[in-house]
Amino acid sequence: MPSSVLSFAELLGQCERSAVHLELRDSYAPTDRFEAWKRGERIDWEDRASWWHPYDQLITDTVARGVAIRRARVVSDPVSDYIRWEHYVTRANVVAGEEVRWLPRRQATSIALPGNDFWLFDDTLLRVHHFSGDGVVVEDEITSASEVVKLCSAAFEAVWERAVPHHLYEI
Repeated sequence: MPSSVLSFAELLGQCERSAVHLELRDSYAPTDRFEAWKRGERIDWEDRASWWHPYDQLITDTVARGVAIRRARVVSDPVSDYIRWEHYVTRANVVAGEEVRWLPRRQATSIALPGNDFWLFDDTLLRVHHFSGDGVVVEDEITSASEVVKLCSAAFEAVWERAVPHHLYEI
């Protein structure tokens, strides 16, 4: 990532009211944690030290400052193994303080969705993720272009309104 692009922690640190994240892919680059899950290894949710990561603490600290953090995922049905795993590990996001919702892709047909995943901070600044075909982030782009911010904000809110809260979404 170019040094001129602020890190996620810096962007979240500047956030005052809200941060929303829209995820549109059915798979991302595999991680060691995903591979372990595919082998049948499961998280000991009672042993917080074994799964709590710096990201989780960053979210908790940000929410404690009064920033609402919401994540919406648009997923195909049937879900991919990657999405099945994401659903499983989303417990950590929720414990950290994120609100998470899921929307089956077939229910998103009438929503104008952007071509990329993004984070939107305080309805003014976008961090757009550009992925390779195999789900590796190749570049993050920061923009405050009002027409792009408006499109992404509207898309997120439309997905959020239709989506199912994490605790009710069964995979």
